[in-house]
Amino acid sequence: MGAAALGVTGLAADGARPAEGSAASAEPTVRARPVIHPTPTPTPTPTPTPRPASWGPAKLTSTETPVRELTTLSPPPPPKSIALTIDDGPHPEWTPRVLDLLAEENVRATFFIIGEQVKEYPVLTRRIADAGHQICNHTETHPIDIADLSTKRVRQEIVDAHDRIADTTGIVPRFFRSPGGAWSDTVLELTAEHGMLPIDWAVDPRDWARPGTGSIRRALLEGGDGDILLCHDGGGDRSQTVAALRSVLPKMKKRGLTFVTL
Repeated sequence: MGAAALGVTGLAADGARPAEGSAASAEPTVRARPVIHPTPTPTPTPTPTPRPASWGPAKLTSTETPVRELTTLSPPPPPKSIALTIDDGPHPEWTPRVLDLLAEENVRATFFIIGEQVKEYPVLTRRIADAGHQICNHTETHPIDIADLSTKRVRQEIVDAHDRIADTTGIVPRFFRSPGGAWSDTVLELTAEHGMLPIDWAVDPRDWARPGTGSIRRALLEGGDGDILLCHDGGGDRSQTVAALRSVLPKMKKRGLTFVTL
């Protein structure tokens, strides 16, 4: 190829490129946009509130202290009502079994729980509350000699459990049960001071002593209209209690009794 041809080719090639400094040759400047991370709105923590009794929103009062029968409460529950109360949990093995059984039978119960157990098993504690059961104060450490303790110590047992239960479940306890049913003027006064009713029981199958499934079942079946039943889901092996309740709950329902929560 001649020089002239090479010159033409070179011109054509040069002509295809924009001149330096022209607008076409300038590459746009890309400016980095600042990354804006939206500030998350904190989820408000609900204020703990009392959970009313299953038969109405009014705060309960009683003509008897401590309360052993539903018939002493005002406003009273409907006729043919009976209350199942369960103490000493939550327990990692027995509480889930009790909850499963109550769900199968569509029964709501009243749980008197221990502050130390709540601290150790907060998720299980919330499971009790989320299932619609009533949550109550059974002291922080379950001192069986509570009736002999000082005012300061009793107040600590009640307040520590009260705050722990409320913070964990969102439920402010309205009811208190003294360990072993041990009541004293001090215990009763401090229970009232913290806005709670003292709750005892009418039927005690002594299931904590593991007397046998048949013995527990027979004792519970003696309960009737207006009674408060006592059982346990903590403090040891509660297989007998679970087995007895599996038989007792449907039998009581067939008798026309309705399980209520305080």
